[in-house]
Amino acid sequence: MDLNTVLKEYNASLNAFARGDSGPIKPLMSRANDVVLANPFGPAVRGWTDVEARIDYAAARFRDGKMDIPTVVSSLVSGDLAFLHTVENWSAKISGRADLDTFRLRVTTVFRLENAAWRIVLRHADPISTEDEDGPIRGRRG
Repeated sequence: MDLNTVLKEYNASLNAFARGDSGPIKPLMSRANDVVLANPFGPAVRGWTDVEARIDYAAARFRDGKMDIPTVVSSLVSGDLAFLHTVENWSAKISGRADLDTFRLRVTTVFRLENAAWRIVLRHADPISTEDEDGPIRGRRG
């Protein structure tokens, strides 16, 4: 499967995830021992068993949500590796809350070609906490 097709499936799987369904993203993940997931629901985990458990844990906290088509900040494909750095805009009911929350995540995703299929070997997502160009350290410029 080509990378563009996988990226479409990836975005669709994130929409399902925002509705509490972890199923569609799992086939896109590597089963290798070096697969890593780092998300806002806890520390990074490594290895398929722990990654799968963290995926299920996180998805179970979402319902009635969606993830808009992400904004690609940067991407690169080189040989059997590809990476994306994106900004994702989400809305979902989180952890039993009645109201929809909206939030933005900055996400780095690394794909690896495994047995002729692109698989996610790293997804690191964290909330964007400020629009300030200086980031969380105010008044400091490089």
